[in-house]
Amino acid sequence: MPGETILVVEDEPSVARGLEYGLKAEGFAVLVAPTGAAALAIVRGGGGHPAPQLMLLDIRLPDMSGFDVCRTLRDEGQGLPILMVTARDEEVDKVLGLELGADDYIVKPFSLREVLSRVRAALRRAYGELASAAGAERVGFGDVVVDLQRMRVERAGQTVLLTPTEYRLLRHLVTHPDQVFNRDSLLEIVWGYDSNVDSQRTVDVHVRHLREKLEKDPAMPRWLVTVRGTGYMFAQSPR
Repeated sequence: MPGETILVVEDEPSVARGLEYGLKAEGFAVLVAPTGAAALAIVRGGGGHPAPQLMLLDIRLPDMSGFDVCRTLRDEGQGLPILMVTARDEEVDKVLGLELGADDYIVKPFSLREVLSRVRAALRRAYGELASAAGAERVGFGDVVVDLQRMRVERAGQTVLLTPTEYRLLRHLVTHPDQVFNRDSLLEIVWGYDSNVDSQRTVDVHVRHLREKLEKDPAMPRWLVTVRGTGYMFAQSPR
């Protein structure tokens, strides 16, 4: 999706330059922030920069961790896709990033082709496919309303802030009521490719986030239910 603005948060000049050059060569606009504080300022609209549509966020930064940046942005309601970049292919990093609202991971060393593929996929999912939901315009359950045309979710009349990935997952489940999906199929449908983050943990964490935001009792979900030994479904019919 050339023309979109990508924010590269990276303190290693050589890595930042390589990403900037490669992304610009593909038609993207690129902003570079060497620190977490600079990244937060850009996303918040400081310095007159254009608003980024996606962030490539390194975990190791000189002033704060990428985890702190991700947590802060999600707490502030910022929904832009965040792709965490790490030199450590460790499960604890992946799970923590997912817990904080990251959409995916890229592990160093990476190829430019991989970065471009993941960036395009994330942009397409967040800003392309979501804009043309087919079928019903609104889906309601309990005190929740999912507006598929405006891409908004409300609970008891109040807007619920979801990340792009959380929204895609919710949209897919509610538009296929009472249909069971295993984790691998959800990963392929919602994430759009074979993610390098463990599929089971990825899906489980995002489902748990949705339950915490939308279910009356997240520990005993009524709507976003687990089908033991299989996966998840949106239980529109009473069980």
